[in-house]
Amino acid sequence: MADKRFGPTALATPANAVTLARILGSIGLTVLILAGLFEWALAVFIVLALSDNIDGLIARRQGATRSGAFLDPLADKVLVGGALFGLAVQGRVAWAIFVLVMVREVAVSAYRSYAVRRGVSVPASWWGKVKTFVTLSGIGLLLIPGDGTRDVGVAVLWAAVVLTWVSAIELFVRAERSLREGTASGSAPPGEMGRESASRAG
Repeated sequence: MADKRFGPTALATPANAVTLARILGSIGLTVLILAGLFEWALAVFIVLALSDNIDGLIARRQGATRSGAFLDPLADKVLVGGALFGLAVQGRVAWAIFVLVMVREVAVSAYRSYAVRRGVSVPASWWGKVKTFVTLSGIGLLLIPGDGTRDVGVAVLWAAVVLTWVSAIELFVRAERSLREGTASGSAPPGEMGRESASRAG
């Protein structure tokens, strides 16, 4: 049985330490891209991408926290947003890709907060997971030095933009259906940990 040693209000946890390390690493990744050090950026990106679920696994074993619920999705946004920003500044991707991806992330985060206040948890769907995989794959291809994989990387990222908005629309439709069903049944809002579970969902 997992050792739930941390309560919902804990701050200094191993899971949060990993998440903070991912955020700092993502900021460092952006700096490396802006400096044009793509070999180092690619190495850091691979480590960050592979460590994406480590903090979540630790949290599930030792106890989820509200601070972790805030930091975990933030780390994902800093990684993707920072990498796309750096690549756009370097002229390797169109600014439209950065804008479309980040507008979606802000809109979905705001809507999730609204849904949670109405008592509805909106977990990640299959579309969201595919979107994340394709986005990270496109970024990785564009971080490979030289122009050999640039066209492929750009094409993959445009596909990721489409998936990004398809997943957002699917989430909105699913959440609205749950909100209508919840209103009809008179269900009460979830407790604090229900809010946390909804916030951590990707």
